This record gives sequence, structure tokens and C-alpha cells, in this order.
Amino acid sequence: MAKPRTAPAPALELLVHGVGGVTPQQMLDDPRTTLVTGDATAGIHRRTDDVDAEERPGDHGDRPVPEAYCWSGLTSGNGARALWLVLLPFMIANLAYWMRPAAPRRHRAQAVYSVLARLLALSLTVLLTAAACELALDLVAWQCAGSPGCADNTSWLSFLAADSGGWWSAPGRRLVVAALLPVAVTGLLWWLSHRTWSAYESASPPPRALGAAPPEPGEERPPLSLPGFWYGRRLVSRLRAAHTAAGLLTVTAALQYATLHHDTRADVPGGLVATGGVLGLLCAVLWALVVLVVVHRGRTENEADEHRDPAATKVLPSAAAALLLATAVHTAWDRPGWESAGAMPGTGAFGTLAVAQGALVAALALTALVLHRRAPAGHRSAMGGLGGAAVALIACALGGVLSGGINQRVSEWLAPGSSAGASSLITGPPVVLTWQAAVIPGLIAAVVVFALVSAFRTWRTCRRLTPGVIDGYPHETAELRSRSRRIAGTVARAGLTDSAPVLLGSVALLTLVLGAGAVLGAQLSERPPGEAAGAAPSPLPALLGLAQGVGSWVMGALVILLVTMGRRAYRDAGARRTVGVLWDVGTFWPRSAHPFAPPCYAERAVPDLSWRIATWTELTGGRLVVSGHSQGSVLAAAAVWQLDPATRRRVALLTYGSPLERLYGRWFPTCFGPAALRALSRETECWRNLWRLTDPIGGPVKVDSEEHGPVDRGPLRDPLHYGRTLRNPLPAPICGHSDYQADPAFEEERALLLAALGRAATASPDAAGASVSADPDCAPAAEEGAALGKVPGQGVPDQGVPGQGSAGRSSA
Repeated sequence: MAKPRTAPAPALELLVHGVGGVTPQQMLDDPRTTLVTGDATAGIHRRTDDVDAEERPGDHGDRPVPEAYCWSGLTSGNGARALWLVLLPFMIANLAYWMRPAAPRRHRAQAVYSVLARLLALSLTVLLTAAACELALDLVAWQCAGSPGCADNTSWLSFLAADSGGWWSAPGRRLVVAALLPVAVTGLLWWLSHRTWSAYESASPPPRALGAAPPEPGEERPPLSLPGFWYGRRLVSRLRAAHTAAGLLTVTAALQYATLHHDTRADVPGGLVATGGVLGLLCAVLWALVVLVVVHRGRTENEADEHRDPAATKVLPSAAAALLLATAVHTAWDRPGWESAGAMPGTGAFGTLAVAQGALVAALALTALVLHRRAPAGHRSAMGGLGGAAVALIACALGGVLSGGINQRVSEWLAPGSSAGASSLITGPPVVLTWQAAVIPGLIAAVVVFALVSAFRTWRTCRRLTPGVIDGYPHETAELRSRSRRIAGTVARAGLTDSAPVLLGSVALLTLVLGAGAVLGAQLSERPPGEAAGAAPSPLPALLGLAQGVGSWVMGALVILLVTMGRRAYRDAGARRTVGVLWDVGTFWPRSAHPFAPPCYAERAVPDLSWRIATWTELTGGRLVVSGHSQGSVLAAAAVWQLDPATRRRVALLTYGSPLERLYGRWFPTCFGPAALRALSRETECWRNLWRLTDPIGGPVKVDSEEHGPVDRGPLRDPLHYGRTLRNPLPAPICGHSDYQADPAFEEERALLLAALGRAATASPDAAGASVSADPDCAPAAEEGAALGKVPGQGVPDQGVPGQGSAGRSSA
């Protein structure tokens, strides 16, 4: 008697898109889609006809059911979210935290690096609040309201004007009113961080045994596989309390210093002096507590940390607010004879803050060098391990530019010429800000020179590669010079991505030198650059004055540019793709250094994916291919890392256009270095990666061993056809980073992955637990092309053009 036929196990392809805000309809190539699970922000979608596909496993034959995870709502929204771009320095500082070299996690220098990164992030909060204090307290309340000529030109300041004789005209009371602005800024940052903390950092990992096979000798578990990696709720809460208190204490210190400067030089009652001393002592104690909270404890990744922080941490912002209120009362107390003249006392703190940030960056660089020396062999770190320090320096410089730009533009608005020290109405912003403005044209000139050099190198590479393009298409002999040049130019431009470390290192070094010169010049001269060089030969003051003027306008324009770009990025798909790479890389990482940075979308996306993979495989017992493009491949890899071994045996990974090694492995070697990628390949049932030489973002993952076989297939041919043929009468497009699914290699590799999962499901438990990557049927269907040369930055032999060669696939 024949045995009854059993239905085949269902197969699912879980698609994860990259940057750009792709819709479910575009991902599934069907106008009729249905939300299966999730919400409008991030959810799983299927074609409407496939909603109940598991009940009809035979309807799709050998093809998997497509399912799309759309996460674009996590990084896009209405135009108001463009304001996040103003907080770009916070995001960059958070990036520096994750750019440490891949030394062992237990090395002492790792803890030192984390502490330095968090202290540097704290200094940026102080800088932002100090910039708000400079604008409101110094420029508006102290200088403009205290100058009759300036106050007469701004009617909205009439109730604060010193010559009005009103109750609010006293300097202390004017400062108290103006302090509402920096307090409001701090409160807004706290509210944004708290709101996003509830929506992002609170997504719990799947409740499964997240164990894994032991690492190879000499290797550690990859950080992204640890249960608590994507659950940073406690750390962000603690840092939010500390940074909120720091912002309030910065305002408090500004008020206390101004009153102390007057009280120690005037005949005031002794009770006021004593009260000021007590308030100053309390301020110093709270500052010590803030620093202690920041440096005391970092991330807890070995488990999902649900512990509560001590009550002292939670009440820290309330204590800082109470002290600020008491200081405001003390500042507003009647002090006859107190007048505001010149700049507000305490504005020299900007120079001190710049020096402190420089010292922190230098210490971060030394610590990174120590870690780089202890990194395992074969790791490739950007800038020899100094990438994090360079990025931290850029964050500080950008914070200074934004702070100076806003203050200089407000100063010019209140009294034209004040930013250059040429106004008789007000003194203007601190001198150090004008010196910082004067060095900006030098940085711009350096970037322009780098762009010209890169353009020349691209042109030269294009010329070198052009003659060999036609060799990659052995069945097409009609050579078109313009077509070859276009393909070779695309390859040459794609290689520019790998020049980013040179650009960043050059800008960071020049920023350090020019920034140090600006601080030194401001301390020695105490005058704007043009006036300081007045005694020199005539061209020098004119050049410095021109540089200061240009830099001042650039500083102000940068703020407007960031907001404008942000609004366009969230409204226009083309603009979003332009800034999407930096934005989505920056917000991929948990907020481990700065709690006011834009929220980490991966702390919602990765648990979403891991929950879906774990529950679907458990409910159906089917095979699942996680198919990730570009940034989606990073999310897919992070989700697979979070699975337990039993689930991994039913899951395969297909990545294409992936920056896993080319960008993440180079800039974030601790999490995506060679050891981590080897562990991912070893523990995943099967993994394939498709890449092209024309792709400026994706590249090979370079995981290849005798035991597990190669992961990469490529370079793929791009374009698929060189000229016009009988089957393709119109020119094929050069796809670059897009349309990987249109390449026949995509379906071939997906079919091989599903076949490998089917064999693993029917094997013995021991066999199923082992990786099948070395299985010939799971190996790449065919390798593309023969080596013709070396494309800059790829680091592997290539054809000079993507996937061209005499050994092309017969199906192409």
C-alpha cells in the first residue's frame, strides 16, 4: 500500500530593504499588499494572495513565499524630525564610541575608551547649553539689553532695557529671564530622549535560549550575538538623567559666575556672598555626581538588563533644577549699582571647553592605539585604529561650528558688525568663536583640494579600465568606446568610497592644527583675527578679516543647510538617498555615549526580525531565507546573530549590495571584523553574498575557508549586457547598488540556499547542527569573470569591470 504523500515544508523569503524608504508594494512587486504583523512604523507585509500561503504550501512550487519587512518609518517621518540633524554632533560622538579597534573585550583599555567617549559626549552637551547661554544670557540680556542703542533697535527687548527703569531692567533679573531659553532647550532634549527611549530602546528580545556554538580557540563571542546588545534601556535612562542635569548645571554655573564676579568686587551684604558660596559648593557637588554617573558603569550586553538604577541617579535632574531655581532667586536679588558692560563674565569658558575636548580626543587616540596593538591579526581598522578619535574630533569641531554660527548670526542681527568686533553697540560673541570662524575657509580649501585630487584619480582609473571592458563580454565583439568609458567610470567612482579614511584623517588633522591655533590666538590676542594682525604688513589683516567674514557666514549657513536638508530628506526620496547612508549608519548603533543623539532604529528593527524568524520557524517548521539589501543586510545579519542554534538551522542568509565588510568591518571592527563575520558564517546554516564592482556601498565579505567554503559570489556582471542584442535590443542599465534581484544569480543562489535548508532539515540532529557551507550544492553557482587588474579600494583581484570575463555564466 502506497504511503500518503505529505505536504512539503513551507519556504519563506523575508526581504529587508536598505535606505531610501521603499514601500511594501515596491518590495513585493505587487500593488495589493497586506500588513501581516507590526504597525505603520515598521511591519511585515505580504501580497494579499499570500496571506494564508502556509495553508497552501504546494501553490508556490519550489519558490518561497515573499514577505517584506518595511522599517523605513523608523528613520523617516514628518518634517519636524529634521530638527534631529541639528543634533548631528551628538550622533557622530555616539559613532566614535563604536569605532574602537577589535581588542579583547576584557582588556582594561576597553573600559577606558568607553569612559573617555562618554565624557566627550558629556562635553558636547555642555557646549550646546553654553552656546544657548551665550546667545540668551550674554548677547541678548547682558549686552544688547544693557546697551541703549541696541535695545532701542529691538522693541521686544524694551521691558528688559537697562534705561527703561523697570523692575526687570536689573542685570540679574535680565539674566534670569534669558535663562529660560537654555532651560527650554535642555527640557526639549530630555523630552525627545524620553519619548524615543520608550519607543525604541524598550523593544525586548525574543524569549528564547540565545545560546550558540562555542567560539573558536582565541576568539570571543561576537558582540551582536549577546542577548543584551539591542536592549540599552537602562544605560540610556542613566545617561539621560546625567546629561539633563549637566545642561541645567551649565545654566546654573553661568548665573552663579556672573553674580560672583559682581559680589566679590562690590559692596554687597555679606549674606549674599555667603549664599552664593553655598550655592556654588552645591553646584560643584552635583557636577561631581554627574561625572560619577557618566563614568561609573557602561553597557551590560551579556543579559537584557532590567535592573533599576539607584534613586540618586533618578533625582539628579530634579536636584539640578532645584539648585537652578535657588540660583535664579539669588541672582535676581536686588543689587543697587550693578551694571552690565562689555561681555558677560565667564565667556572664556568656550576656550577652556575647547582645550578640554582636545585633551579628551588625544586620550581617546592613545587608548585606541593601545587597543589596535592588541587586535587579532587580520583585522582592518580605518586609519590604523584612529577612526574613532578622528570622528570624535569632527563631532567637537562640528559642535563648535554650529554653536559659533548661531551666535554670530544672532550677534549680527542685533548689531551689524559685532561679530567682527566692529560694532559700537555691543561687544559681540566671545573672541574664540571669531577665531574658529577664521579657520573654516582653510578646511573648505582642503576638502576642495581633496575633491580635485580624487576627481583626477577617478579619471585616470577610468582611462586605465576602459580598454578591458569589452573583454568581460566574450559573446559581444562590437565595442562602443562611450559605453566602455561609462562602465569604467562607474567602477572608478564606486572605488572612491574606500578613500573616505584618507579624507577623514586629513580633515581631522587639519581641524586639530587649525583649532589649536584658533584657541591659542584668541587667548594671546583677546581680539578678533583682523584686529590682532593690525600691526602686521597690510595684506595679513585683510586676509584674516576676509577669512573671518567668510567663515562666519559659513557657520551660520551650515545650521540652515542642515535643517533644510533634513526637511528635504524626510519629504523627498531622492534627497533622502543622498544623506541616507550617513544617517542610517549613525542611527543604527545604540545610544551608548550620548542619550540626546537620534534614536537607534535597530533596537526596534532587530528584535522585530528575530521575533518574526523565531516564531515563524517554530509555528511552521519551514525553511526561511533572510534576504537583505544594503543596510537591510546589516539588520538581517544582526537578527540572525540573535537567534538560538535550533532556529539558525532553519535559516539561511542572502545578502547583496552589503556594506558588512567594506564599511562596517573597516569602521566598526569590534562588531563586524573578520572574526565576527567568520562566526556568523560558521553558525548560520548557509550564507551567500552578491556584489558588484560598480557598487559604491556593497562589497565582498571576504569569508572563505576550507571548512565552510566561500560566502561571496561575484563580482557580478554589470550591466548584464554590453550592447544591443537580439534578445535585448535596448541598452541594459548599469545598476550599481540597486536591482540585484534582476540578476539571474539572485534566483540561483536563493534556490541553492533553500535546497541546503531542505537537506539540513532531513539530516540527523548532529548533521543538521553543522554548517553546510562546504556542501558543493550550497557553493556559488559560478564565479564571474577573470582578473584584469586592480580597482582601488576593493582589495581583491577583479576584472576592472563588474563580473566581466571569459568565464561568465552560460545563462547570462
